[in-house]
Amino acid sequence: MKAKFKIQNSKMILVALVLAIAAWGWWITPARAQGPNIDDEVNRIAKGLYCPVCPNTPLDVCGTQACIDWRADIKTMVQQGKTEQEIRDYFVARFGPQVLGAPPPEGFNWLAYILPAVGILLGAAIAWFTVRAWLVRRAEGAAPPDAPAISKEYAERIEKDLKEL
Repeated sequence: MKAKFKIQNSKMILVALVLAIAAWGWWITPARAQGPNIDDEVNRIAKGLYCPVCPNTPLDVCGTQACIDWRADIKTMVQQGKTEQEIRDYFVARFGPQVLGAPPPEGFNWLAYILPAVGILLGAAIAWFTVRAWLVRRAEGAAPPDAPAISKEYAERIEKDLKEL
């Protein structure tokens, strides 16, 4: 019985050893989930800002030295723990609202958000009523034009000719 106990005990030790090695290997592997990459965060923020020097060029793709420096500023601010809105506010305060991809929805700028929708709705309404009017006219059929007035002699002659046939 002592031999049986030793075999079972050694099997348990072997299983525990394998589990310990597996746990240790999992713990030291560098493939564990990492936090978000700081460069990805910088590029995501820079994509929403536009270069004040180059027209219509997002900050994340602009190759000027100024944009490279501004991306470095964004990276520094992200490392300091500033939020995306704080970074955007900093650039707006420094360069004006033209660095934003779209105008802020306040004041007169609301028209940039409202007018396209109003234009689409107005165009759809005009198209609807125009097509509807065409279909109604087509369904009614074109009314025959009024017959031109003919003289009495001509009408009698037509009647006479028709009777002869």
